[in-house]
Amino acid sequence: MADRRRSKDVARKDNAKRTLMWLFAFIIMLTGALGYGVWKKDASWTPALGLDLEGGFQFILSPRSTEGGSVSQQQLEEARDIIVQRIDAQGTSGAEVTTQGSSNIVVAMPGVPTKEQQDAIAASSQMQFRPVLATDLGSPQAAEPTPSATTSGSGSGSKSSSSSSSTQPSASRSSSTAASREQERTAEPTSTPSDSKSSTTSGTKTTSGTKTTSGATPTASEQSWKPSGKPTDELDPNNISTKVWKEFQDLDCSKPPEDQPAGNTDSAIVACKEDGSLKYVLGPVVVAGTEIADAQAGYRVGPQGQQTNEPEIQLTLTSKGRKEYGDVSKQMVKLQGLNPANPTNPPASYNALAAVLDSKVLIDPGFNEAIPNGQASISGFSIDEARSLAKSLKFGALPLSFDVESRQEISPTLGSEQLRYGIIAGLIGLFVVLLYSLVQYRALSIVVIGSMLVAFGITYLAIALLAWGYNYRLDMAGVTGLIIAIGVTADSFIVYFERVRDELREGRNLRAAVEAGWARAKGTILVADGVNLIAAVVLYVLASSGVRGFAFTLGLTTLIDLAIFWLFTHPLLTILARNRFFASGHKWSGFDVDTLREAKVRYKGRGNFDIDNPVAVPAEGSAR
Repeated sequence: MADRRRSKDVARKDNAKRTLMWLFAFIIMLTGALGYGVWKKDASWTPALGLDLEGGFQFILSPRSTEGGSVSQQQLEEARDIIVQRIDAQGTSGAEVTTQGSSNIVVAMPGVPTKEQQDAIAASSQMQFRPVLATDLGSPQAAEPTPSATTSGSGSGSKSSSSSSSTQPSASRSSSTAASREQERTAEPTSTPSDSKSSTTSGTKTTSGTKTTSGATPTASEQSWKPSGKPTDELDPNNISTKVWKEFQDLDCSKPPEDQPAGNTDSAIVACKEDGSLKYVLGPVVVAGTEIADAQAGYRVGPQGQQTNEPEIQLTLTSKGRKEYGDVSKQMVKLQGLNPANPTNPPASYNALAAVLDSKVLIDPGFNEAIPNGQASISGFSIDEARSLAKSLKFGALPLSFDVESRQEISPTLGSEQLRYGIIAGLIGLFVVLLYSLVQYRALSIVVIGSMLVAFGITYLAIALLAWGYNYRLDMAGVTGLIIAIGVTADSFIVYFERVRDELREGRNLRAAVEAGWARAKGTILVADGVNLIAAVVLYVLASSGVRGFAFTLGLTTLIDLAIFWLFTHPLLTILARNRFFASGHKWSGFDVDTLREAKVRYKGRGNFDIDNPVAVPAEGSAR
């Protein structure tokens, strides 16, 4: 029995040592990663600061209607939302985009913005309708998309209100028109259009030299391609140049492509689906987004005039757009659709028309019938999704361009003085915590100091790495979250230490008290830190940008506190419990039994106090 206890004790000590070694190896890895970024001149040893602490540049944009007339407040608000989406897509953190009166948009960005960032801010939004010429998975990790939406003609002049086409790679068809249209198709949906006898497929496609698994069909982007001649129209795959095809092969939608130039309407482009699941080669523009007269979300009306529970978007085009949309629908209705079973669709003419906004494909519907009257119904999503998509379609092609009225450097709103005060406040709080631990726990405060130093190091490295990888910037609200984390971390120590002391008062030896105290303390700390984490997530999701910095650092430091508690504090205390100085109950060890039994008021951590009479302590040497 004694040998078994001794072997368990040795195993606990060895596990604690291994845990500490893995933790320090992880810290070294983080330091090495940051050092590599500094060596590559992409990162910095110091965290990036936000607009309120470092300052930056401010742009005042004056929107101008390309169709003449004044800019409405609704258009101005939508333009602001589009600029916010562009800045967020670039990974810029801490930027502020506001409207100034009813005429200007003010963009404030921390640091020195790059030329690409400045161009994206002032570029006019481009909604375009382009034919799909090829598709593939957006990235190696992307899940295959699922069919979701359909489009049908509506209003007078439409042959059927139920004809539909999929906005995802799908061949879903309406029962009322599928049979009548089947003979009109020159090709059936297939993953290898090169084998089709359809006259709509042209160009030269070869698979020699491609690396594929034995017996597997190469994906679209793994195949080589070169045009066989000049394109005859916008739907001809010969619009795909070898340069565009190379861009398509290299495209990874987890790193979306840069926005295409506004004037690039007569040539093919590459684009990604909004969720990154698909990548596309799209032909020249066949209908400009400015030809959308209206897009309204609501519920579909049934054949008898009754309202159904199926959400839809009613799309209305201008007179010019009506003709262009009708012409392309007449052409596409005779073509093969995108393969619903496989996202890989090699270069060919497809029955699929993509709506593109800033190089992102919103939908890619095909046609079962021509839509000559310029009115279409899109369905297949929830009402909230329909409203969001209708908004993008209606305002995504705002006839606006932006004139940069002014560009000026702005000083920090708080500045280095407030940052210095914040750091001083943090240092004072840290000093008070360390002083309390020294008075209350004496030599045991070495665990507090060590845990604080390790937590500080990991937090600092995490913020610096986030600044490098995700352009995260630390603002004053974030500094506040870091300061509060000092108290949260200190309270975790107190909960643990007091549970261990409770076990000592009940007569356990130090090794047994550490294990029993750990079992009691970890649940309390998990619950308390879980509440902090939930509060941080709720704040981040619901609060304004000024509070998000606080929520982010609070959540980050809460996770780090849990990691330190499990991977450093407990293993270190497990090792110290086997040290003669601490195990002997020396009066400076923090585990002196005589001192513990004299205490009548004890702080238990997490705001709890224990007030009672001294507890009789069993004779020395007894254990449970």
